[in-house]
Amino acid sequence: MGNGKNRKLVVVQLSGGNDYLNCIVPYDNPHYIDNRPTIGIARDEAVPLDENYGLNPGMQAIKDLWDDGKVAIIHGVGYPKPNRSHFRSMDIWHTAEPDKVGDQGWLGQALREIDPNGDNVVTAVNFGNGLPRALVSHGAPVASVANLETYGLLTDMDGEDQRAQALEAFSNMYTQAIGSGPVMDFLSKTGLDALRGADILRTAPEKYSSNVEFASNGFAQGMKSISQVLLADVGTRIAYTQHGSFDTHTNETAVHKKLWGEVAPAIHDLYTDLKAHDESEDVLIMLFSEFGRRVKDNGSGCDHGSGGVAFLIGDGVKGGHYSEYPSLEANKLVEGDLAFNLDFRGVYTEVLEDWMEVEARPIVNGAYEKVGALAV
Repeated sequence: MGNGKNRKLVVVQLSGGNDYLNCIVPYDNPHYIDNRPTIGIARDEAVPLDENYGLNPGMQAIKDLWDDGKVAIIHGVGYPKPNRSHFRSMDIWHTAEPDKVGDQGWLGQALREIDPNGDNVVTAVNFGNGLPRALVSHGAPVASVANLETYGLLTDMDGEDQRAQALEAFSNMYTQAIGSGPVMDFLSKTGLDALRGADILRTAPEKYSSNVEFASNGFAQGMKSISQVLLADVGTRIAYTQHGSFDTHTNETAVHKKLWGEVAPAIHDLYTDLKAHDESEDVLIMLFSEFGRRVKDNGSGCDHGSGGVAFLIGDGVKGGHYSEYPSLEANKLVEGDLAFNLDFRGVYTEVLEDWMEVEARPIVNGAYEKVGALAV
């Protein structure tokens, strides 16, 4: 594996509550069959993983990576006292604070350790609109990119000289405001960081050459953008993106397959692209969702549950199953849901300490069990 200082982390948030049971399918389990008469996935429909489990029909590309030993499936991930609100549960994952409302993101805190002076404004890049709370921490600059191809300020201006003059005017405005109070200092620094980040990232597509054909859907194009930035060697260590909604209350069979049919090939293409450029050893891809879904279907879908699945993917992974698939027996369920058996903060601890070489305890507020899925 590469040097820890060069290692990069790509986080994929499966927003809305990815259905664990129809993602890693226990197709011969009688409790699964009984509880899912409508949306259950039969053995001959699933992508066979091993004798006990199959993958959702949309996940063939993940199976290809699994066959190469590049996928760790982490079972039963969750936290005590599960919360079935999308917003609260995602907030818990973002801040690693199940018992109170946290004000700092776990990756934002890691970012402060990786780049304590905020020297590189693109150490972390969010691909999408807004800024996930996972990346928020005071003093940690993060670039947020909706579309890398058109990213930057005043990119549609005619003439490079005009654009340079306009950007210089912005820069002067921000610079002069520094020192006139904490709020203006913050806004000015944020503005200057945005200017610097935009100019750095807009060069990434120009430097990029690849034989990998990413699909035209939004998620796949986001993966292409991540590849472009990581391969541009601008110092980005954390890339974040999300896809969804995985909130499959209705029409789950079609919707879930379509979503994974977008996610899985794009993840495979990202890995393939990085490998073709001899960069795959330094990149770890992590997928998570805020919770799983109820064991019993509600007709054509299923409702919010607990106990979910996470994935670690890449050359730095020891492929296989980790932790245990929670029991589907009625007396082992928690209010009709799978019981979690691995605290998600253990996954964070492993990623932070064993991959990013950042001390995890102050970020996750304690010591949590690792599963040993990383080959480092």
